[in-house]
Amino acid sequence: LKNLFGRQIGDLSCNVARLQTVSRLAATSQAVGEVSSAASSDAATKTAASTAQSALSSAKAGISKIALALVTGQQAPAAARDQVQQGLTNAQTALAGITSTDSTVQSAVANAQSELASTQTAGNAVVSNCK
Repeated sequence: LKNLFGRQIGDLSCNVARLQTVSRLAATSQAVGEVSSAASSDAATKTAASTAQSALSSAKAGISKIALALVTGQQAPAAARDQVQQGLTNAQTALAGITSTDSTVQSAVANAQSELASTQTAGNAVVSNCK
């Protein structure tokens, strides 16, 4: 039980990675919102941004399930980890499908993709550091 508890609470590098994942996810969500705002009347871009936002919400829900497990001394559910990964992947796919020629939209998409890449990097650090 002691090993499980230590693993769940995590060391400093694990907890830093967890915090970075949560903060990067929030920044990514904000950046995707900016894509939608920049799209103005471009329905296809707005739909793709909405799909990305829904995918990020799913990832956030997975993180919430993991956090609840950790604070109650349970093992993080594998399904929740998969939910986070799938949400981030789906957001990436949605953003990659945006083909607007508007430079403001292109800039917003590039920023959102950069934020998402940072979120994925932080998530990978959780996988590596929280053992």
